[in-house]
Amino acid sequence: MLNFQTSDETLKKNDAVIVNTENGPSVGIVATDSKVVPLHLLPTDIRNIVRKCTDEDLRALEQNQKLERDAREFCFGRIRERGLPMKLISVECLFDRSKLIFFFTADNRVDFRELVKDLVQKFKTRIELRQIGARNESRIFGGLGVCGQKICCTNFLYNLDRVSVKMAKEQNMPLNPEKISGLCGRLMCCLAFEYDSYLEMKRGMPKCGKRVGIAQGGAGKVIRQNILKGTLAVYTEEGKEVEVEIKDLREPQPLPGPAAEGPPPRGPRNGGRGKR
Repeated sequence: MLNFQTSDETLKKNDAVIVNTENGPSVGIVATDSKVVPLHLLPTDIRNIVRKCTDEDLRALEQNQKLERDAREFCFGRIRERGLPMKLISVECLFDRSKLIFFFTADNRVDFRELVKDLVQKFKTRIELRQIGARNESRIFGGLGVCGQKICCTNFLYNLDRVSVKMAKEQNMPLNPEKISGLCGRLMCCLAFEYDSYLEMKRGMPKCGKRVGIAQGGAGKVIRQNILKGTLAVYTEEGKEVEVEIKDLREPQPLPGPAAEGPPPRGPRNGGRGKR
């Protein structure tokens, strides 16, 4: 979902509109009611809604969608015949039919020059083949994540930020690929955009292994952090595991040290060898 600006106050949710995109004119659906936003809060790259779709625009959209289906089927056939190591994902036809964009994935670089010639000869328009990654493939197809919601990249994320294993560690996620990977097989996007929030919530929270005192008396060692609940699992000196809220922590009493001993006896300065 992208943000656009408009001067048409009659637009409402679910209206079909013509918009300017980075690829060219396209048809979109208004997802929310319009609202007034101060100029200084507008994104610098925000684009305009050209107009509300007419009946003629909607008929043209149907024709474009049919062209996309035909182009996809034709391209599939040519890829198989030429034995190209690539997987066609989708085809996008610009609203004015000035270009057809073919999205594909591949493990390595592909020489598709002959394929482009086939497509130009067939459709008589500008052709662009665009290689995308696994995360963008999932964005195009969509689906549900392990949380039961629409995957973030199709729901509200526009930029796909870099995700690292360190982010999973900071959020106490199990480092099991099946647990922290999305439909694309890569690390889940939510690990990135929730990362800063977890760092903020962990600020001032004792780390695992630190000795702490608890309000009930006694002390223990932190063995687990529950960041969302704001609690710690503490293994007490009595051998029990208890859950403690941050506000109930106390400074631990110092551990008893070894018995005090006098200074070691001083030997001769010459190392005990005696006089010569």
